Amino acid sequence: MIPVKHLVGIVGGGVSGLTCGVVFAEHGYRTALFAREIGQQTTSGAAGALWFPYDVEPADKVIPWALETFRMLIDLAHNSNNGVSMIELRQVSRTREIQVPDWAIPLGARRHSAVATARCRRAGRSYGKRLDTAKQLQDFQSGFSLRVPLMDTTVYLNYLMNRFLKAGGEITENVRFEELEDVNPKFDLVINCAGIGARELANDTEVEPHRGQVAIVPRIKNLAYAVVCDDAPFMYAIPRGNDCVFGGTNDLSDDLAPDSATTARIIAECSRALKIEKPSVLAERVGLRPFRQSGVRIERACLRDGRTVIHNYGHGGSGFTLSWGCASTVFRLAT
Repeated sequence: MIPVKHLVGIVGGGVSGLTCGVVFAEHGYRTALFAREIGQQTTSGAAGALWFPYDVEPADKVIPWALETFRMLIDLAHNSNNGVSMIELRQVSRTREIQVPDWAIPLGARRHSAVATARCRRAGRSYGKRLDTAKQLQDFQSGFSLRVPLMDTTVYLNYLMNRFLKAGGEITENVRFEELEDVNPKFDLVINCAGIGARELANDTEVEPHRGQVAIVPRIKNLAYAVVCDDAPFMYAIPRGNDCVFGGTNDLSDDLAPDSATTARIIAECSRALKIEKPSVLAERVGLRPFRQSGVRIERACLRDGRTVIHNYGHGGSGFTLSWGCASTVFRLAT
């Protein structure tokens, strides 16, 4: 086990860095977090933050991390003050029959098909809630539904930050390192949660930016579920406490500037799918999902100066979904 006298320095202020910070600080380690931006200013702040493994590899590692995080978030959802709640997710397709993933079946996933949808519509009101679902899914070929955690980033990231500080952690903002060795030598253990910044900090050419743009719109009346469609055009709608996230994009680009034409397309497609009037746009956000071609990297290594570094990056579009499972693995590697 790392001696108590050793200090832990975490690089990165998004959900991965903050979650690792909470784990180490609450285990009694003197922990400091360094980042150019923190919480809502990071890529994490632009995320829909719906629990679901997306745009991340490899599945054999990702699913156990995701399920561990799922269990943690279920517990957090009992407290309404931290931004975590449970919501029905409807994963749908316009063009193909979706198979329910094996890991989703024990979690209570239910499949919806075009055949069942047509049968419900013909049967009429006797099918009750199933008829409502059929009407809402009638433009899609198939899908499945599953209750999952949703993290409202406007609340949850502040919750993590405050929990970290309460446990004795320290945060230094507006810090940009050229290399991991730039972290103050007094920190014997360095944890790299730099997200897309790991391209340079870890000299990892496998990390690539998957650009995601979203539009924040007012809360949609009677929208009590989230809907995600991976077919082109990619779209999702995620209702939160005070607003709704419409998305999105997944382009290979590091352009952080919102594009007005893209926003217009997102609004049009989400409104068509939900059968609503086009809402006003409250805000536009862009984040760069830190995808890594060979998969998430959680690995213990040594810096050139001999200090221990544990890498924790490459989470793609699943930073929130993997956060607690990956932080637990990082902690085990350290101790």
